[in-house]
Amino acid sequence: MKAIIEKKLEIGGVNLHIVPSKKYKTITIVAKFKAPLKRETITNRVLLPYILRQGTKKFPTRADLQFELDDLYGASLSLDGAKVGNHHVISVRMEIANQKYINDESSIIENTLALFNEVVFNPNTNNKAFDEAVVNREKKALQQQISSIIDDKDSFAQMRLVDEMCEGEPYQIHAHGYEEDLAEITPESLYEYHQSFINEDELDIYILGDFDEAELENTVEKTIIRKKPELQVVTSSASTKEQGEVKEIIEEQNLQQSKLHLGYRTGISYKDEDFASLLIFNSLFGGYPGSKLFVNVREKHSLAYYVGSGFDTYTGLLFVSSGIAASDYKKARDIIDTQMKAMQDGDFTDLEVEEIKNLTASQFLEAMDHAQGLIELLYQNDLGGRTVGLEQLLKDIQIVTKEDVVKMANKVVADTVYFLTGKEKSQ
Repeated sequence: MKAIIEKKLEIGGVNLHIVPSKKYKTITIVAKFKAPLKRETITNRVLLPYILRQGTKKFPTRADLQFELDDLYGASLSLDGAKVGNHHVISVRMEIANQKYINDESSIIENTLALFNEVVFNPNTNNKAFDEAVVNREKKALQQQISSIIDDKDSFAQMRLVDEMCEGEPYQIHAHGYEEDLAEITPESLYEYHQSFINEDELDIYILGDFDEAELENTVEKTIIRKKPELQVVTSSASTKEQGEVKEIIEEQNLQQSKLHLGYRTGISYKDEDFASLLIFNSLFGGYPGSKLFVNVREKHSLAYYVGSGFDTYTGLLFVSSGIAASDYKKARDIIDTQMKAMQDGDFTDLEVEEIKNLTASQFLEAMDHAQGLIELLYQNDLGGRTVGLEQLLKDIQIVTKEDVVKMANKVVADTVYFLTGKEKSQ
């Protein structure tokens, strides 16, 4: 693969990442605002992106904002937030036409960065408060979103698993916020939180495309003026816990398909040398349609409507999720345990490892082929504390051996089992 060039520099309170590429006809700008996960601020952070996209001082309505985007040759703008390891990250994404391909146009990048600055730093407020009608409307929408989680039984079961498994840890905090916090949020209190957000979050801005680098640096410097924040240090190391008795939680609801979710700790995070081995282990265990869980739990024994595994890149927490009949609880759990033991005993072939390595590498290359995907991977590298480039991760994947996967499997520690069952008695 062609080497990725990423120039990193600090301009005021911004970590600027310049990624020159002539591959794309557009220019992609992604800003990442990062803060530690905190129970007392998470609902504000979830609500804030919805509020910011409703208008600014200069463009007070969402329609006004859209007209400005249209004037920028159909530029796109999106805002969202996500739990990322022990952090919460608010992302602002913009994609614009490259001014090099438009006659007599030389200011799209500058005007787009000015609009970004307007959206984030100068929202539509008055007397140190957001618009009350907008806040109330978005609070109601978020309340409905949070309360609907109980209707999505798979998401609900995963949330409850993490609640029990990560009690007292930052990762336990709900990514969607808390319904009981909404009543306390006012237009004034949200404005106050917005001020801490713009002044205290660590801000990384990625700009990818074909442009004049020196001119771009100058534009960022004069457009986005921000004091350097006092960074709040949060570890991104893997979540570990001494091995003890596996916690078992069984809860009942009125549902037809029961949910069996299991949580494990691997002790491995993105920055660790063994991360590539964890990628391959997870795929073989339950991460793709030919995995041990899929073949044995679903296909061979017909115990699951669906089954699979995945892990958090930054904490190394590994999860198995499945939908089963309530009466198959013990049988399904035993077979899942058997598949983990098979991985630890090396009950898979060198050929399977090679096939998964090639598949995993292809997935990375496919993600890197898209501007947004490449930026997400670059940010993952920075946030995860990995000191080598993405090219090295691809090399690490290619040299993983069966022995490496077995070693990885034997580092996995079972932690918690959560079973959400219907009224039918489980066995």
